[in-house]
Amino acid sequence: MHAPTEKPARGENSALLRDIGARVRNERAKRGMTRKMLASQCRTSERYLAQIEAGVGNPSVLVLDAIARAFDLDPVQLMPAGRTHAMDTRMVERARRIALVGLRGAGKSTLGAALAKRLDMPFIEIDKMIERQHGAPVATLFEVYGQSTFRRYERECLQRIVADHGAAVIATAGGIVADEATYAQLLDQAHVIWLQASPAEHMRRVMEQGDFRPMAHNRDAMKDLVAILDARAADYGRAHATLDTWGKNAAACVDALVRMSGSLFARA
Repeated sequence: MHAPTEKPARGENSALLRDIGARVRNERAKRGMTRKMLASQCRTSERYLAQIEAGVGNPSVLVLDAIARAFDLDPVQLMPAGRTHAMDTRMVERARRIALVGLRGAGKSTLGAALAKRLDMPFIEIDKMIERQHGAPVATLFEVYGQSTFRRYERECLQRIVADHGAAVIATAGGIVADEATYAQLLDQAHVIWLQASPAEHMRRVMEQGDFRPMAHNRDAMKDLVAILDARAADYGRAHATLDTWGKNAAACVDALVRMSGSLFARA
């Protein structure tokens, strides 16, 4: 699929194109995809994709559909007021489940394991669960099967956790907010806490982990990290509680999480 020759958009359509472009740009940033990655999946040019994101390209229905499929969305969801919620997958009962969300490097694994021990609950990392079930590292699963398949694995694991555990501490993948249905399900089936940190702190921790998905071989890694955080912040902010980990040691963070968990359970 190549960039078509198109007529300039009429003035009354400019706002619509800017809105579509902003939605495409935001969804791409949520998923940590480079423009080159998205263009490859859509079989269109980076230049044309840049024009669409800037609000000056007028995408055809086929191009918009290809972009939506790369995001595992319906094309309607890239249109103004088009986002829908998959209510049929959602449940109200949160029981005594705590789910930690945030970017890589937020401390979900370290703090989650310590919190689970304090609360005498099982600790479950969705990424590790997926790796065990499918026999490959997350990075390989992403590369071989793509993001939409990985998100399906993630959704299936969450459903299994909810079915098997009335009480648990769950560490989610950083990109869980990219799938609206899964994230809505998480918000309704667990008490969700956003582990917040500055971009610089996230980057430092990611470097220490030696994990640069999706920023490998990218000299603009910090810029991309900031863009991903900005794109996801509103969704992370839908969590039931937020813990800013900046300047706090692990023990202090765990103490705070224990208090938050107690308050969330009491309100349920």
